[in-house]
Amino acid sequence: MTQVGSVYGEALYTLAQEEDLSRTILEELSVLDQSFRAEPDFIRLLRSPNLSAQERCNILDDCFRGKVHEYVLNFLKILTEKGYIRYFSDCCKAYESSFNHDNGILPVTAITAVSLSPVQAQKLTEKLCRITGKQVKLLNRVDPAVLGGVRLDYDGKQLDDTVSHRLDAVGGLLKNTVL
Repeated sequence: MTQVGSVYGEALYTLAQEEDLSRTILEELSVLDQSFRAEPDFIRLLRSPNLSAQERCNILDDCFRGKVHEYVLNFLKILTEKGYIRYFSDCCKAYESSFNHDNGILPVTAITAVSLSPVQAQKLTEKLCRITGKQVKLLNRVDPAVLGGVRLDYDGKQLDDTVSHRLDAVGGLLKNTVL
């Protein structure tokens, strides 16, 4: 995450929290971030030196006025005017991180060889909630290279109980064994 993303994302979060809008704005930011990732040309348009800052803000008004909260629209305009719109995703990450911290939410990514079934995901979430004492927001990412088992990534930590990790460990032992 960039410094610009941290500063602006946390500033928006502080404002939203003071106005009791933090969840609403988080939801809107998430939708916008997904949309902008799907259509990167829109961000390029907002960065275009061929358009004045006013023209770019008018584009934002035309697209989002009445569809997103006024704070979100003004936030997009500020980032556009300052030339920081390319950091929008970083701002969203910083905002979500602050929201999660204040609301006791722990995002966890479970990397598995195949998708977790809804029952498996629920059981894993419940177990992680009991262990961490936080509300777990589980995301399942599929990576066939893990072969089996699960790797959990959360809070800058990694718990690896995958078949590929175990095979690597056995390979390391065999490599260092003198016969």
